[in-house]
Amino acid sequence: MTDVRTLRWYGGVAVLLFGVLPAVMLTLLVTGGNAPRSNAFLLLPGIPLVLAALVYAARGITGADPEESAHWMRRSMAFVAGADLIMLGGNALIRMVTG
Repeated sequence: MTDVRTLRWYGGVAVLLFGVLPAVMLTLLVTGGNAPRSNAFLLLPGIPLVLAALVYAARGITGADPEESAHWMRRSMAFVAGADLIMLGGNALIRMVTG
């Protein structure tokens, strides 16, 4: 049987790697002037999604019931995917349009 606690921690690391890190990188690009200023609007929906993903991942990691933990971790990963789509995909589209 697979150790569920280890998988929970890997999910938490994935939220940090794929959620927090891209948000920080895009924020640094915008504040440093290396990206178009319109990229700042991508952070408005992206950062709350990442924060919600962090909260749900924390609930999933600390949950006692494996089914409930899996539910929270799936929701957390969905929020991370949505945040990445908005922030990174939007950044790529804006950079293509502005040249």
